[in-house]
Amino acid sequence: MSTIDEVIAAGRAQPGNREPDAGKTEPVIYCDRLVRIFKVSGVEVQALQGLDLSVGAGELTALVGASGSGKSTLLNILAALDLPTGGQARVAGHDLLTMRGAERVAYWRHTVGFLWQQTGRNLFAHLTAAENVALPMRLAGLARAQRRRRIAEVLDMLGVADCAGKRLAQLSGGQQQRVAVGVAIANQPSVLLADEPTGELDDQAAADVFAALRTANSETGATILIVTHDSSVSEHVNRTIAIRDGRISSEVLRGTETGADGSAAQVAVQYAALDRAGRLQLPPDYVEALDLRERVRLGLEPDHVTLWPGQVRGSGDGRQLPGSDGQP
Repeated sequence: MSTIDEVIAAGRAQPGNREPDAGKTEPVIYCDRLVRIFKVSGVEVQALQGLDLSVGAGELTALVGASGSGKSTLLNILAALDLPTGGQARVAGHDLLTMRGAERVAYWRHTVGFLWQQTGRNLFAHLTAAENVALPMRLAGLARAQRRRRIAEVLDMLGVADCAGKRLAQLSGGQQQRVAVGVAIANQPSVLLADEPTGELDDQAAADVFAALRTANSETGATILIVTHDSSVSEHVNRTIAIRDGRISSEVLRGTETGADGSAAQVAVQYAALDRAGRLQLPPDYVEALDLRERVRLGLEPDHVTLWPGQVRGSGDGRQLPGSDGQP
């Protein structure tokens, strides 16, 4: 886990809303002003509204949002199962807007692994755990001896080596999802996309699956993006990104801070996402805590911006804007 200084530096370095700088390594997942519009009963619905996102190599990240926030739409685009209406989207060097045919198949087989909430989308019930893990490698043309070594390696890594010869009906829900992680990383993809991977599990089984994802991240170096509505996932990842109304609204970066006595403590730094037009969304709990409504008062200081609750003078509610001296 990073130190707090590294966490803060990482937060400042997230490009998110601009083209990657020339000469620097491009993020593994990069979205710029991504738009997706659906037509429902003749009415246009904008699911993504100029979304910006940047995820670097090897990051273990959660994308958290309520139903209707746009997270599933974004995941389907990153999985190359849907096309955006506008903007840019690239994953591991693949342009998702122009990718076609053979490149798309190769993308699914070698570049991106998938972990879905429903067992039926991850595993075949009539196959054993080992046979399920072997299947993507067979489709990719890996030799039998190589498949056997990889199966043993993956199942052991995820703590389900004793499940190799068992079919789904003989496995618990948590074991099934850990085997599904094995299927997703079998071909050593550079990116793993996980859609509500613990949505049907109890707390202990969910913790085991998150542990498996952390192990897969550390052992393989894969970039992992977990999409979920459950904010409790935050404790299992280094970076949590919140999506609201089709845009990235905020994120939290986590790391460790070493005290003067040498003790280590986990810390979190929260950021509001700022797009190229200067728009940002304050976290709902901030808005509620200070009863922010209609407008807020801003102040520009040499190294930061201040923000206070404020109503127009004479509004009748007895509240006034801060004075011209910049003090509340």
